[in-house]
Amino acid sequence: MTDALLDPLFHLPLLTGLLLAGLLPVLGALAMLRDEWLAALGLAHLASASALLGQAFGVPVLIGATLGALGGGALKTRLAARGNIAYGFMILAGWSATLLIGANTALGEQLARSLIEGQLYFAGIAELGAGLLLLALCIRTLPRLMRPVLRARFFPRYETANQLPAWRWHLGLDLLTAGGLAIGTLTLGLMGAFALVLIPAWIAFRLAPSWRWTLIAGSLIGVIGYLLAFVAALELDQPFGPMLVGVLLGLALLTGWLGRPARIG
Repeated sequence: MTDALLDPLFHLPLLTGLLLAGLLPVLGALAMLRDEWLAALGLAHLASASALLGQAFGVPVLIGATLGALGGGALKTRLAARGNIAYGFMILAGWSATLLIGANTALGEQLARSLIEGQLYFAGIAELGAGLLLLALCIRTLPRLMRPVLRARFFPRYETANQLPAWRWHLGLDLLTAGGLAIGTLTLGLMGAFALVLIPAWIAFRLAPSWRWTLIAGSLIGVIGYLLAFVAALELDQPFGPMLVGVLLGLALLTGWLGRPARIG
C-alpha cells in the first residue's frame, strides 16, 4: 500500500469514496432491474448542471447538485416516464446546460472540468456526511422498496390490476438514485459515478447465482475497483476519475467471458 494512504490528508477522501463505491452499485443493480441503467448518466448530468448553476448564485455545489438531481428524479416520476428514454433527455439537457453555464460564468469552465473528472481528493466532512446520510436512507428504505421492484419486474400488471399506488416506490427509488448520483458526481466525477453504477451491476448480473448475491457481488466489485483505482492513481500520479473507469472496465473484460444470466430470486 502506498505511503500516501497513511497521510491524514487522504483519510476523508478514501472513506467517502469507499462508502459510495459500496452503495452506487446497489442502486445500479436496481436501475438495471428496471431497465433504467441510463439513470446514472442522466442524473449525473443534471447534478453537474445544477451544481454549476447553484455556484453562479452562491449556492454550495453539494446542495445545488443534490437539488438538481432530486428535481429530475421527481419530475420523471411525476410524468410517469419509464425506461431509458427519460434519462436520455436528461443527458442532453444536463450536457447542454453544463457547457452553457460553464462558458458564461466566472470559473465555470474550471468547475465544469472538475465535475467531469471528479474532486475526490478534496472531499471533506460535508461529502462524507452526505454519504452517511445516503447510507442511512438506503438502509431504511431499500428493504421496503425491494419487493415491489422485483414484483414489477416479473408481474408488471400486478399493480395496475390491484390499483396499487406504484408511483410511491418509483418516486422513492428515483430520489435515492438521484441523491446517490449527485454526491457521486461531485466526488468521483461524472463518468466515475456512472461507471460505478453500471459496471459492477453488469458484472454481478452475469456472474451471481441469485438476486441477493447480485447486490452483494455488485457492492464488493465496486469497493475492490475503487481501492485498486485509488492506489493506482496515487502511485502513478494520475487523475482518479479516469483511473476508476479504466479499472472497472478492466474488471469487466476479465469477467466478461465467464458471464451467464443471473437467476433473480
